[in-house]
Amino acid sequence: MATPHKPTRIGLAGLAVMGQNLALNIAEKGFPISVYNRTTSKVDETVERAKKEGNLPVFGFHDPESFVNSVQKPRVIIMLVKAGAPVDQTIKTLSAYMEKGDCIIDGGNEWYENTERREKAAAELGLLYLGMGVSGGEEGARNGPSLMPGGSFEAYKHIQDILLKVAAQVSDSGPCVTYIGKGGSGNFVKMIHNGIEYGDMQLIAEAYDVLKSVGKLSNEELRSVFSEWNKGELLSFLIEITADIFGIKDDKGEGYLVDKVLDKTGMKGTGKWTVQQAAELSVAAPTIESSLDARFLSGLKEERVKAAEVFKSGGFGDILTDQVVDKKKLVNDVRQALYASKICSYAQGMNLIRAKSIEKGWGLELGELARIWKGGCIIRAIFLDRIKKAYDRNPDLANLLVDPEFAKEIIERQSAWRRVVCLAINSGISTPGMSASLAYFDTYRRARLPANLVQAQRDYFGAHTYERTDVEGSFHTEWFKLAKM
Repeated sequence: MATPHKPTRIGLAGLAVMGQNLALNIAEKGFPISVYNRTTSKVDETVERAKKEGNLPVFGFHDPESFVNSVQKPRVIIMLVKAGAPVDQTIKTLSAYMEKGDCIIDGGNEWYENTERREKAAAELGLLYLGMGVSGGEEGARNGPSLMPGGSFEAYKHIQDILLKVAAQVSDSGPCVTYIGKGGSGNFVKMIHNGIEYGDMQLIAEAYDVLKSVGKLSNEELRSVFSEWNKGELLSFLIEITADIFGIKDDKGEGYLVDKVLDKTGMKGTGKWTVQQAAELSVAAPTIESSLDARFLSGLKEERVKAAEVFKSGGFGDILTDQVVDKKKLVNDVRQALYASKICSYAQGMNLIRAKSIEKGWGLELGELARIWKGGCIIRAIFLDRIKKAYDRNPDLANLLVDPEFAKEIIERQSAWRRVVCLAINSGISTPGMSASLAYFDTYRRARLPANLVQAQRDYFGAHTYERTDVEGSFHTEWFKLAKM
């Protein structure tokens, strides 16, 4: 093993794909780095890659003690291991050799309360702790991710110079990193980022379904439509990769690869956590919730195949109507419906972050979060610049929907949005994300809702009381007696 002649600037433990790529990124930016992994073959593999990718200053260690001791003091060590018990195990292994003032950073997708527990435990040992969301997948980790560090501000200061260089760089708004806030706020923000990502992916899948199933667009046509969309308001990483996917031919047979991919979606848990938090915080997040439900239903492949048989006899094919559609008009409508729905998904995510920030006293800046998501991360999009500007105009904005710019955009797109949802419903194609977004918008923009009836019902059967529109105070009515008279 090549050992550094002088201590390295930083250490990284956990050399799966993300860890390896982040280590190489840090080294490439001019910071000598020590690396360690429980399975030592990964250490050698990383050192090999560092040689191949430009003789980068990466130094491998096969045991935790020499790894920790190779880093300059106060030591900063990043962990990229699987969330949960493996993180506790790694902290235990490394902290045995660490000293007061050293700093541990968890770069995994961790549940924010675990980070808060670990920060307290680390403080008792005199160690500083950060929970840092890292987004951008393997490509982002290697060339510039979006980084969301939360926890000890002192720890952030130790590593700020590295993070500012390692993060994705956006020409008009700087590096995609900022100190998020106290406690587990970095992990929480990353979790909601992933929830928004679930919503985005579901909405794109629905746009694909409508264009393919009703509009009968071929993969080639879909590729050119998405490439075109990626030049305008929808310009984003997810739209870009979607266009790429439609162009890939199958290497194992005829046709296109996308058509051979099994329609069952996997998930790691951050989307589920987001929805659980929405319920805990009593914040409506129907677009994100519908995307999670869609993943659950996609998992029932065998049941769906049987159900398709059951309903075929009733004249249900996959598509119910054989109407002739104007492709060009449909593409234009779907683009507008996708954009309007997407605004709702981001509005819900931002409201979740704000509610948590208020509950925990984190003081999170929503505009700054939109800024660091502009590059490196999976939801990076030109659209985030609009969100940042909305919060610059009004930091206390109640909901993105009522920002004057976004409100105007929704008003311009709402008829196309309604046409697409109606067309999908009449064709028997589910668009849960677009429909949930539309319902969210239609509910939020109404001064009066039928909730008065629900309150009356609650008072009738449970004496839960109700308020009135015309007189202050709480009221209870003997509805049952009055009805029987």
